[in-house]
Amino acid sequence: MMEKEEIYSKVLRAGRRTYFFDVRATKAGDYYLTITESKKFTNDDGSFHYKKHKIYLYKEDFNEFNTILKEMTDYVITEKGNEVISDRHQKDFKKEYDTPAPNETTSETTEPAQDGTPAESRFTDIDFDDI
Repeated sequence: MMEKEEIYSKVLRAGRRTYFFDVRATKAGDYYLTITESKKFTNDDGSFHYKKHKIYLYKEDFNEFNTILKEMTDYVITEKGNEVISDRHQKDFKKEYDTPAPNETTSETTEPAQDGTPAESRFTDIDFDDI
C-alpha cells in the first residue's frame, strides 16, 4: 500500500533513533497521523541498516491517546524525575548488581592467600576434556 502524501511533518532525532511525525490525508480527504520510529543498526562489516516501526493514529483516537500519553509520561517523571539514568547515557553508571552492597559478601576472593599468592594466580585451568 503506497503511503499518502505528507501534509505536515516533524522529525525528532534521539541518538540512534529518529522519530517521524507525519500528518497524511485519507482518500476521503480527512487527516490522520503516522508516528515512525527508525532505529539504526550497524552490521559487523561496518555497513548499516534501519528498522522501522509505524503507528497510525486516527482523529477519533486523538483525545484518549493524548490523555493516556500524558498520564504515562507524567507518571515516569513523578516516579523517576527528569534525569536520565542509563548506562548508555552515563559513562559511570553502575547497575545495582554491579557493585556489592556494603555488607554483602561475594564468593570471589581477591585477598592474597596465607602464603602471599595473589588471587589471580590461584585459579586452576580446566580443560573441558577433563570434565
